[in-house]
Amino acid sequence: MLDIYHFSYGWITPVLAYFMSVTGCLLGLQCAARGRNATEGRVSWLVGAAIAIGGTGIWVMHFIAMLGFSIRGAEIRYDVPLTMLSAITAMVVVGIGLFMVNKPQPTLRSLVGGGTIAGLGVGTMHYAGMYAMKSTATVSYDAMIVTLSLVIAVVASIVALWFTLRVKGFLATIGASLIMGVAVTGMHYTGMAAMKAHPGHHGGPPSGAGAMELLAPLIGVSSIVTMLVLISVSLTEIENEEALPRMWLTSRHEPRKRAVPPPAMPAPVRMQEPIEYRTEELAYDVAGAWPRRVID
Repeated sequence: MLDIYHFSYGWITPVLAYFMSVTGCLLGLQCAARGRNATEGRVSWLVGAAIAIGGTGIWVMHFIAMLGFSIRGAEIRYDVPLTMLSAITAMVVVGIGLFMVNKPQPTLRSLVGGGTIAGLGVGTMHYAGMYAMKSTATVSYDAMIVTLSLVIAVVASIVALWFTLRVKGFLATIGASLIMGVAVTGMHYTGMAAMKAHPGHHGGPPSGAGAMELLAPLIGVSSIVTMLVLISVSLTEIENEEALPRMWLTSRHEPRKRAVPPPAMPAPVRMQEPIEYRTEELAYDVAGAWPRRVID
């Protein structure tokens, strides 16, 4: 049996794989939240969430990790059509799960059903990507570990879909993305642990493209696009969250302003008794004489 190395470049590839998984899941959760609250464009937001989670959070993560994969004494290449098919598979199955649970009144049945479909699809993507790997070695898999990796994929997908329904707020979304990243990368390395390599028949180098020829450009472009979109969506999300307290304060103060009554007008003063001039000098000045009473 040949030695298999999952960390040929040290911790660089697993750390980058986890980072891109978190990034894709973060963008996907934000898109799903927009779709959940949108009156128009709901389908577009959910499609964007499927592309972000399935494409970047799962597929890009998988092949970044594969950059650090090697088999001692064997050459590895990748079948281009199968590699692209694995990416499409990841996005489609995540999209199916999102559309199953993002309904006006999602149920536990739809959550479990959608998560199971998405999880099995993610597992299919993983092993389709591994099948796209061509090597001079003969590869086999441990059935028990493969089953465990599929169970992890299903559980991770159910949790991920639950997050798309419940998580609100930018900080909570970051926390959920960190958890999803652990689940996705954990499923990947569990599946890789099921692999065994044996010496094969050397009939020349395998067909396909090398890892740096195919994977590096695809991963680079996907990562840059994802980061740019994530920054744009995140800035909008933060602005919306900052605007909510201002709107709340305004709505709290406006009714108070309207409730203040206008100032009351003073009541007119009525004279109950006639005015008498008690000073004889003042009476003389007014009447021009010395009357005993000016006003009766």
